[in-house]
Amino acid sequence: MNSDLSRLQAYPFERLAALKAGATPPATLAHIALSIGEPKHAPPPFVLDTLRHSLSGLGAYPATAGTTELKAACGQWLERRFVLPAASVGPAQVLPVNGTREALFAFAQAVVDRGSGARPLVAMPNPFYQIYEGAALLAGAEPYFIDTPAENGFLPNLEAVPADVWQRVQLLYLCSPGNPGGAVMSVAQWQQALALAERYDFLIAADECYAELYADDTRPPPSLLNAALASGHAAFERCVVFHSLSKRSSLPGLRSGFVAGDAQLLEKFLLYRTYHGCAMPLPTQAASVAAWNDEAHVSENRRLYREKFAKVIPILLPHLRFTKPEGGFYLWADVGGDDEVFTRELFATQNVTVLPGSYLARSVNGINPGAGRIRISLVASVDECVEAARRIVDFCRQFH
Repeated sequence: MNSDLSRLQAYPFERLAALKAGATPPATLAHIALSIGEPKHAPPPFVLDTLRHSLSGLGAYPATAGTTELKAACGQWLERRFVLPAASVGPAQVLPVNGTREALFAFAQAVVDRGSGARPLVAMPNPFYQIYEGAALLAGAEPYFIDTPAENGFLPNLEAVPADVWQRVQLLYLCSPGNPGGAVMSVAQWQQALALAERYDFLIAADECYAELYADDTRPPPSLLNAALASGHAAFERCVVFHSLSKRSSLPGLRSGFVAGDAQLLEKFLLYRTYHGCAMPLPTQAASVAAWNDEAHVSENRRLYREKFAKVIPILLPHLRFTKPEGGFYLWADVGGDDEVFTRELFATQNVTVLPGSYLARSVNGINPGAGRIRISLVASVDECVEAARRIVDFCRQFH
């Protein structure tokens, strides 16, 4: 067996299940799950119709590179959404993937050079999406955790990373809007990361799966691609962005996304994926084209999340410490105590499940930056989120 498998840590939701084991919440209260970032809004009917009408495509092997129609739809969506120059994202710069999770993992396996001498580093924010860490370990690299302190707006403090660390980094994962803090990187901050990548010769994997969920219509989150063009990198050198229909279109089960950026990197990533055997089924590709080509359902999706924030934040804010996120659908709340105890007792007394913040982070120098916080995923219905907020307030009055 691959010895690096033994270095993988339990996934946050495995730990959460163990934490809740034995707790018996009141039977009179229906369970409200706010722990997993799984969108619960109704999928767009026209996407489901397209999927059903395309099932004959199951009779053919799909090409790993994707159909011409899907690659065009993804490239054109990038150009519209991020106001990129027309035809700046060509077919060689787009590759369909089965959701960003598998692609974020696979990318490290393709690009990390195990034969470079000292064990390579893969850098990532802390707290973080645990796939980054697993991808690093199974690619034969060592994860390097970059703090995302509250005083830095929950953005990764890139300036605090020593030069000798950057010299060993081969890949940097960044997420904007961030999970769990919801922080959005500006073009200037993306440019800072890109300048470091040029100086120290590493790649950037930009996880932008929450980019369509944002608070202010006048300030949609920018992409790493915007920063690349602003820095004179028309070919998006060293840059790969990851996008998904899971959050944007409430289609987590479709397992559809794409990566885009540096054509030379994607040429090699396509080679890896051809052997990996992860081509997207043709019906999924057809449904994805329909989803990427429509904006009305995305606007409605955003409206629902904004309604939840508008109703939930006033209820919770007097009792939990947090800032309204710029993007995403999480609240990253300071509970003023032990996050595991808070989570377990909240479930036991109120039948509401959240996620301990310490499960999303790693201790560095004895400090876990997620400790004392919980992640609240506003993925349930508006009414359920409001009801959960009221129950959390009732619990807070007892907890404190």
